[in-house]
Amino acid sequence: MSARKMPRRKNFSSMKMLGAQVQAARKAAGYTQREVANLLMVDEETIASIEQGRRSLMPDLAEAMDKLYDTKGVLAAGVDKLPEIDQVPLHAQQYMAHESEALAVSMYDALVVPGLLQIEPYAHALFSGRIPAYNEDEIASKTAARVRRQEIIHRRDPPTLSFVIWEPAILFPVGGPEVHHAQLRHLRQSAETPGISLQVLRLGRSTHAGTSGAFALMETPDHQHLAYTQTHHGSQLVRDPEWISILTRKFAMLRSQALTPEHSIDFLDNLLGER
Repeated sequence: MSARKMPRRKNFSSMKMLGAQVQAARKAAGYTQREVANLLMVDEETIASIEQGRRSLMPDLAEAMDKLYDTKGVLAAGVDKLPEIDQVPLHAQQYMAHESEALAVSMYDALVVPGLLQIEPYAHALFSGRIPAYNEDEIASKTAARVRRQEIIHRRDPPTLSFVIWEPAILFPVGGPEVHHAQLRHLRQSAETPGISLQVLRLGRSTHAGTSGAFALMETPDHQHLAYTQTHHGSQLVRDPEWISILTRKFAMLRSQALTPEHSIDFLDNLLGER
């Protein structure tokens, strides 16, 4: 069975809007996705992904579609005017829907503690420092949503969770000394929770496999393998097997480069002054 679907909501992502226009033009011209793929010499999955807003429509392909569908440059113009902020689809809700039912989740973070391990004051402080600023209601709502994500840890059948966290993210005193100490205490407790592996990637390494940024990997109940990445421009739920393979190999290397789970507990104990 596939993961539970989120309630249907309007999505104003420009890529999804353009994808819907591409689909409408194809249907109006009387073509199937397979026929278009054969005529334009691309994969059928490429056409499907474009129409669903999961893949960018490239200018040369837009021009070819305009000729095939007789849309007189409309699609090429849409690509040219696509807002840069929407070049990466916003998939956070889709990711959290899959995460809530995942069999396994693996996360690497280099800037802050991963969301599944954040205490409420820590999350509140992060959202409070956001630029452009959120208003108080938005901060409260997003903090509550972040904390609710952690319910998967206490599921009757919790997922296998693996975290690799770069040392600066752990040392960063988000929210001030008291919040930071409480967050360290929570990490220490989480590190001994059954089904959770927590490893610290020390700052002293001259290189490591995570220099391209944070990412998450997951396995769904129907054994799909997905990945999730974030940038300043948005977020992306990755289904492409090649990219998932690359990120899986990166995570395996990060685990080998980080402290063992046992030595990571010792590291946290030292920070807490308990060793």
